[in-house]
Amino acid sequence: MLMQASLFEGLSEEDIAMIKQHATIRHYRKNTVIIERGDDANALYMILEGQVKAYVADEDGKELILSQQGRGSVLGELALLADIPRTASVMTLEESEFLVLSKSAFMQCLGDHPTIAFNLIRLLANQVHTLTESVTDFALLNVYGRVVKILNDSATEENGVRITPRYTQQQLADRVGASREMVSKILKDLKAGGYLSIEGKRYVINRKLPDRW
Repeated sequence: MLMQASLFEGLSEEDIAMIKQHATIRHYRKNTVIIERGDDANALYMILEGQVKAYVADEDGKELILSQQGRGSVLGELALLADIPRTASVMTLEESEFLVLSKSAFMQCLGDHPTIAFNLIRLLANQVHTLTESVTDFALLNVYGRVVKILNDSATEENGVRITPRYTQQQLADRVGASREMVSKILKDLKAGGYLSIEGKRYVINRKLPDRW
């Protein structure tokens, strides 16, 4: 699994084995907050199994989901490198398993394996690109446009059909900054038009989603 992770791309099996010696494996139940916004950054997490959401919330509990991530994703690297408090919270969406490197172990890995630093630069550049797109979407797209973009961007092809990860209507609403009722109405209309169907909590895109609602 680690050999396939973007962070460790290009490392030998021997290098990976050395990194494992500095890491611990942790298991968390569904809906467990593993990183709290504002906390000190003391570890890097890599998802071995499961799904998480990165989010920010106000004092009333209203959330804005920044991203949803799965196997191979790295969490918490920005705060570690910048030596700043955590900028977002992270919660498991299902039972999950993580490889965890303490701050000191992570810094040692960077020193011992410069390839990791180059991989990390690429990952951070991708994050900046994604953040720029998200800000642009909020500024230029309406709620319908943001819902469609999330569905299209997250869908992957399986057995000849395009299907999204598991989303609840509330999760989609939190991602686009809208009410669950508004998102529910949009999805209902898309299903009624034959554009979407549902398998569990995953959305199957049957044909090109309309540009306008």
